[in-house]
Order: sequence, then C-alpha cells, then structure tokens
Amino acid sequence: MSADMNAEYLTVEQAAEYLGTGVRFIRRIVAERRVVFYKVGNYVRFKRSDLEAFAQAGRVEPIEVRWSGGKAVA
Repeated sequence: MSADMNAEYLTVEQAAEYLGTGVRFIRRIVAERRVVFYKVGNYVRFKRSDLEAFAQAGRVEPIEVRWSGGKAVA
C-alpha cells in the first residue's frame, strides 16, 4: 500500500486499491448506495472502517459438503 493509505479518508482510487477492485466497481457501489461514503464538496471519500464493514457484510461462511452418489449434499 502507498503512504497515502494512512490518511483518515480515502479517495475512490485508494478505496479501489484497498479492496483490491477496480475504480468502476467502487463508483457502482456508490451509485447504488451499497457502501457508506462522504461527500466533500464534489468529491467522494471513504473511511477505511466503512470499507472494512462493507467487505465483512459480504462474508460467506464455509459449509461442510458431503458427497453422495456423485452429487454434493449440503
């Protein structure tokens, strides 16, 4: 990560780097209001903690898969 990642608020580009996604994805989730963001004039900014909460909300717990007759049975 770059030295700017220590800042309190992240830009769209920094948020994309932090989440390991593209800028287009970040702009889409902002447009869909799926992530908390802050408007500073005409600029959009993100707190690292809000991005972490967004990522954790998408967490999927693993399940144990059993096989029976060549098919997965949950």
